[in-house]
Amino acid sequence: MYDAAPASDLSVQAKPLQRVRGVARIRFSARTGTTRLADLYQKGSAKVRMPRIYGGAPTAVLINTAGGLTGGDELEYNVTIDDEAHAIVTSQTAERAYRSNDGSAKVTGSLCVGAGATLEWLPQETLLFDRSNLSRTLNADLAPDARLMMLETVVLGRTAMGESIERLFFKDKWRIRRAGKLVFADDIRVDGAPGEILRGSATAAGGHVFATFVDCAEDAGDRLSLARAVLDALPLNETRFAVSAWNDLLVARFVSGDARDLRNALISFLTGYRAADLPRVWYC
Repeated sequence: MYDAAPASDLSVQAKPLQRVRGVARIRFSARTGTTRLADLYQKGSAKVRMPRIYGGAPTAVLINTAGGLTGGDELEYNVTIDDEAHAIVTSQTAERAYRSNDGSAKVTGSLCVGAGATLEWLPQETLLFDRSNLSRTLNADLAPDARLMMLETVVLGRTAMGESIERLFFKDKWRIRRAGKLVFADDIRVDGAPGEILRGSATAAGGHVFATFVDCAEDAGDRLSLARAVLDALPLNETRFAVSAWNDLLVARFVSGDARDLRNALISFLTGYRAADLPRVWYC
């Protein structure tokens, strides 16, 4: 005879939710004046693709095959540019941080740029949804004569889709060191209702899209006039911007109430300032 306890008496243990774990490591080296991929490691949802490039620096495209991030997810990116090499790292599309019910999604990046080398870190936007929770850390170590160009763009909700952000947590921490000495530190923290936090004129004056571009090079200050000329040529739409230079650093800030307008401004600025087109994935 078969005898079973009522279903209500059974102890059912909920299985832990599956979380993203991704690691990507990329290394470029220069041989006979040409930069080539020297090492590539990818694990979990962090993937790297190397599109064919004609006449420009080799480009690594980062892909999160999970399609986005939520609480408990972890992504790690490590990029090394050996002496005299030049490479670009970008992303296939915008990274998305979705509603989090438990903990924070964590993204860490480690960039190492050798003597006479150049790294262009140019990912596309990070899109934050309502109740998302994302902590991101980016550390860069540069040789004395290395050059690093970095861009990060954050979009708080898609207004074209009628989305509103009631609450979120976002923390972004940058540290750049040259020859072991800290030369740039930047922290952004939004914890609560972004509409209230970013309302003031000292924050974003009501904008919900913002970006930071840094050019860290020995002669970065010499490019200030170029940066301002490119910015002054931009149409006066929704996006506001400013640029300054000091101690071998050039920093440009952008803020807007329209994600498309800011993206167009960034494409024009980066193309003009770098005197080169952006990676093709930016136009897809």
